[in-house]
Amino acid sequence: MTAKSSPLFLGIDTGGTYTDAVLWSEAGGASGKVLAKAKALTTRHDLAVGISGAVDAVLQKAATDPAAIKLVSMSTTLATNALVEGQGGRVALVMIGFSEGDLARDGLKAALGTDPVVFCPGGHDVHGNAAKLDLSGLEAALPELGASVSGFAVCAYFATRNPAHELSARNLIRDITGLPVTASHELSAKLGGPRRALTTLLNARLISMIDRLVAATEGFLAARGIAAPLMVVRGDGALVSAAFARQRPIETILSGPAASLVGARHMTGLDNAVVSDIGGTTTDVAVLDQGRPRLDPEGATVGGFRTMVEAVAMRTFGLGGDSEVALEDGALNPRILLGPRRLVPLALAGMMHGEAVTVELERQIRAANPSRMDGRLAVRTGVPQRLAAGLTGAEAKLYELIGSTPLAVDRLLTSNAQNATLNRLVSRGLVHVAGFTPSDAAHVLGKQANWDAATARLGAELFARKRDGRGQAIAATPEAISERVLTTLTRLSAEVILETAFAEDGLDGAATVAHALVQRAVDSHPGIARLSVALDRPVIGLGASAPLHYAGLPPLVGHDCVVPEDTDVANALGAVVGQVRVSAEARVSQPQEGLFRVASGETVRDFNDEAAAIAAAETDVRAIAAGRARDAGTDSAEIEIASEFRVSTVEGQRMFIEAHVVAVASGRPRIAV
Repeated sequence: MTAKSSPLFLGIDTGGTYTDAVLWSEAGGASGKVLAKAKALTTRHDLAVGISGAVDAVLQKAATDPAAIKLVSMSTTLATNALVEGQGGRVALVMIGFSEGDLARDGLKAALGTDPVVFCPGGHDVHGNAAKLDLSGLEAALPELGASVSGFAVCAYFATRNPAHELSARNLIRDITGLPVTASHELSAKLGGPRRALTTLLNARLISMIDRLVAATEGFLAARGIAAPLMVVRGDGALVSAAFARQRPIETILSGPAASLVGARHMTGLDNAVVSDIGGTTTDVAVLDQGRPRLDPEGATVGGFRTMVEAVAMRTFGLGGDSEVALEDGALNPRILLGPRRLVPLALAGMMHGEAVTVELERQIRAANPSRMDGRLAVRTGVPQRLAAGLTGAEAKLYELIGSTPLAVDRLLTSNAQNATLNRLVSRGLVHVAGFTPSDAAHVLGKQANWDAATARLGAELFARKRDGRGQAIAATPEAISERVLTTLTRLSAEVILETAFAEDGLDGAATVAHALVQRAVDSHPGIARLSVALDRPVIGLGASAPLHYAGLPPLVGHDCVVPEDTDVANALGAVVGQVRVSAEARVSQPQEGLFRVASGETVRDFNDEAAAIAAAETDVRAIAAGRARDAGTDSAEIEIASEFRVSTVEGQRMFIEAHVVAVASGRPRIAV
């Protein structure tokens, strides 16, 4: 069968800076064949623009009839980036059966920020027995909340053992506001109310973002006549249908990195490796063992928040080509600091806005003394106006001053307090800040040429004028500061790779040790104690900028760095070679002797016999898993069931405590006929 007659698969990855597309065919050997690949800038104000730019370029390169595409699969780093950068819609958290003190656990209060929270009496005990539910306070607050938030998150005490109170609150909220509602039992069957509430809160924040992404993709595919199922990569590398992802966007955190792991294994054939994927906003590091990515049994950690989302054991760092470049405060010989915030590179801003950017940078260069605000411009992201709901008076006033043309921050802000206000607008995803980044440094040195190098050089000149602790300029030329920035990025890349390796080995103080080892490796006077380290496996470097930033990596990590040919589209390629994989869980408990309670899905049933209860649990999870597999996009799922029992022995007699029954359904996604 030739590539032309084989079904074609379209992979799309929507990242923080670029949207990638790849056209792949199963023909062409064991690993198939990449027929064409392309990139376009991610357009956050209208995601369809970036998607259409990348996909149209692929179709043109391959000279392919869009109707020949039988499956479209997409990975995205938008959810990951949003959590790392503290972005997302404003949502209301509804806590049923919890107290205000529970907000202090598992980082929930920090994640909540200034978003509203409503406490209601109710919830259940560990066996699913209900306390009295009172939603009157929630009902009274809903008219006002409905006008100031983009969605709701509902978490009830022990909802994993009985979701009835969450369902009641969800129905009430939907009836009165019509807004999206996420209930915690839909996302996790694990105990731990505050962390489940955190996961639910983050899911609710991400719904509008992922909904816009899916809608933009579906609209584009329809316009091009591509009548193929649309799949999305989950954080564990599995594929799910777009409709499934829309309801559970939190599961797409680490979607892009998970897809990159699948792509890395597919492209290199390496079973054991450390995979480091550098993008515009983040560097994502994970470990391949025996051809499979390690999963995080405790749940994915992104942006400092430990969630209940099963995902690859990926460590995400705010380090990328578009990371904010800053200077260490107060030091005689200040270090270059990178990230974690992403800025719009000045080279990109200059390409898009021309003189509106360069005129301001040239004005700042002519000033007698450097300013902390030099080289910074603010511009609206262009998201729908409804996402600006709930701004404070100061935020709304500043937001009105910022338009679609970049405005120099030193003209925009009149006080230090306004800088915090601007940062809150950035965190809400309403405003971008443009500034000097490693991407600009690469343009200055001629190592990157896709944007405007002249604007990048102006930004480098402004940054080089900054003063050290002795009052001297930190660099003599734009080229000198740019070299320092790129060297810093390679060094920090080595640190995060080693930090991940140490953490996987269970070593404490991983970040401190990694920093010390890399510092010794690059220091011309390494000290009395000779320290060295070497990974036991190669690094696979992924990302469009990996060939540049990882060229100097091997001596710092003590092993080879493999950068595959299609490294720039690893995520998009990984998106089309994965499988659908979903699971369902049930718990069987014994609230009193001789009574066995089965909690599965949204139902709770009692049995008088243990064997009957276990059989019912297995039947339930098989049916739920099969239904979820169909919803997730496969018609050919294989289902495996595993049961784990907790028992004790009293005076020689076996005593049942609890059983955990899990069904896992997996299969290839359905394709268009």
